[in-house]
Amino acid sequence: MAIPHRDVLAGLSVAGLLLPEAVAYSTIAGLAPPHAIFAALAGLIVYALLGRSNYAITTPTSSSAAILAATVAAFPLADPARREAVAFVAVMLAGGVFLVAALARLGSLSSFVSRPVLRGFAFGLAAVIVLRQIPTILGIQVSASDPLGVLAGTLRQADAWNLVGLASAAIALAFLLALRRLPTLPGAFIVLAGAIAATYVVDFPGHGVATVGTIAMDFALPRIPQLDSEEWSLLVEMAVPLSLILFAESWGTIRSLALRHGEQADANRELLAIGAANLVSGLVRGMPVGAGFSASSANEAAGATSRLSGFVAAVGVAVLIGVGGEQVARLPEPVLAAVVIAALLHGLDPRPLLRLWRIDRDQYVACGAAAAVMALGVLDGMLVAIALSIAAALRRLGAPLVAELGELGDSRDFVDIARHPEARRHDAIGIFRPSEPLFFFNAESNLARVQALCAANPQLKAAILSLEESADMDSTALDALIEFEHAFHAGGRTLYLARLKDDARAGLVKAGAAALTGPDRCFWSVWDAYRAATSDLSATGRP
Repeated sequence: MAIPHRDVLAGLSVAGLLLPEAVAYSTIAGLAPPHAIFAALAGLIVYALLGRSNYAITTPTSSSAAILAATVAAFPLADPARREAVAFVAVMLAGGVFLVAALARLGSLSSFVSRPVLRGFAFGLAAVIVLRQIPTILGIQVSASDPLGVLAGTLRQADAWNLVGLASAAIALAFLLALRRLPTLPGAFIVLAGAIAATYVVDFPGHGVATVGTIAMDFALPRIPQLDSEEWSLLVEMAVPLSLILFAESWGTIRSLALRHGEQADANRELLAIGAANLVSGLVRGMPVGAGFSASSANEAAGATSRLSGFVAAVGVAVLIGVGGEQVARLPEPVLAAVVIAALLHGLDPRPLLRLWRIDRDQYVACGAAAAVMALGVLDGMLVAIALSIAAALRRLGAPLVAELGELGDSRDFVDIARHPEARRHDAIGIFRPSEPLFFFNAESNLARVQALCAANPQLKAAILSLEESADMDSTALDALIEFEHAFHAGGRTLYLARLKDDARAGLVKAGAAALTGPDRCFWSVWDAYRAATSDLSATGRP
């Protein structure tokens, strides 16, 4: 079988991007470059075997590197070997979380972190990482980790800035941005090769510019760190948000590519593939891996047609590091910092956040997530971002939003009167629709809202409750609905149900409210319920 040449070209192009990015991301994680390279090889090969996207490239990402660094920083370990051991175990635990979620078919958790929160988190994280590259570019040491502290520390050392490093980073960044206009070319690799060539002309170490140094690709299995029970508990706790953010980022990339190319994306299958990739990465002492936006987009732009490009990229990275490892050691660190900045510029694009302001939806949540990352750090900011995502969902679900419906002309269609003032209401029959599913958090408040609307109309003799939003109801919602019906009936009024789903109907029967689900009280459409209520009022002589 012939090997698709487009996949070979795409894989080689991606390999040229991944090598400098992997080395750069290792500095974010606080690990030696080999650990990022091992991770890239593991991610590329395992995802190509188990994944389903023809375009996703699973390798270390800037966000996963930053989160790993924050995770390790939570352990005050003086021994570098123990810190590295904690990092690799954290990667394996994250992979284990993925695999457990895949076996439990929890792919729906891919939507656990809302897109606005993820965008805000990505923006804040990109800002933090980019700012942290500035001391590397200028050749200074800044102890602060928060953005304002980094800026303040950088300005205080203005007299110590290394202008040669600044110039090399600026030139590299300019070329990286210019080469983006030619997506089929491996821009990062071209810049890396050019920077290495420049080292034969410019004595960077002699000008105080640090270089990557020797990359010793020594393979060894990870050590299990000696931690007490509390530290193990903390490590397990941190593996959960690490895996959650990692998968949210990966699934966003995979799903976007799938939609563009008409592919079927299975969240549970991707959980398995990315989980296995992280487990293998941890076993070979690598960093966490995910389907990053920049590498996957580069693979797509280079013309990939199948996952074979991932295998080719893995071979390409291995050959590049095997043949050119000594040359990579000459690479100036400011150039790597420029590679990081170029890779993160898409995360600093304000347009997704500005769009939220324009449509007036979720802008405060997104900006809150960005501010949390920048003010509290990566790990705490990530937890705040997840909390904001949950809080936004609960706020929306918990708000007592009840629409009063009226008939639109003679169409038998019932719409929200607040939005369609031309809709006709019946003075003696109120029709109400909770806008969210009823469950323990909002059932009582929504039904109390219906009761208040009914009490405001003394002419009301009957009410129809349209429950199409509630596929099922928990015990709290069932009890609240039964209590509401009893109070409504005690006031001399009749309650009818419309568009009640089968599971919710069965729940009412089991809860002892079979009469409420009978054929004279419960209907499949609002029109049928309205017609029955009108007939019953006429039969009793009530208007």
